[in-house]
Amino acid sequence: MAVKIRKGRSGALDFTPMIDMVFNLLIFFLVATRFEEEERSIDLDLPTASAAVPLTVRPKELTINVDRDGRFIISRTEVTEQQLFEVLRQASESNPGRQTVVVRADKACPVQPVVTALDACKRAGIRDYRLTTALPGSQ
Repeated sequence: MAVKIRKGRSGALDFTPMIDMVFNLLIFFLVATRFEEEERSIDLDLPTASAAVPLTVRPKELTINVDRDGRFIISRTEVTEQQLFEVLRQASESNPGRQTVVVRADKACPVQPVVTALDACKRAGIRDYRLTTALPGSQ
C-alpha cells in the first residue's frame, strides 16, 4: 500500500503583517513621545508635593507653563491673559467636556498668575484642570 504525501503549505504562520504593525506602532509612539517631551522642556523649578502621584493614563491635555516672572507660555509661545482665555475657550469648544489642562508653574512665581490661569480654565468651561508639582528629590 502506497503512502500519499501531501505537498503544499506547512502549518507555519506568516509573521510579516504582525512585524509591520509592530514597526508602525513603534514609530507612532516615538513621534508622540517627542511631542510630549517638547512641551515639558521649558526649564521650570516646580514646587514639591509628597502626595503627588503620576498619571497612569495620559488624556489629551493642554499644558500652560507659568514662568518665575508670571508669564503664560503655551506651546513655546508667550501669551497674554486674554490670549490664554481664547486658547482655552477654543480648546473647550473643540473637545467639549473632555479637555484636560495642566498648569505648570515655577515655584518662585507669584500666586496671582497661577490663580488667573485656573480661573481662565473655569471661565472657558474646562472642568478637568490641575496644577502640577514635582516629587521631592525628582529634580
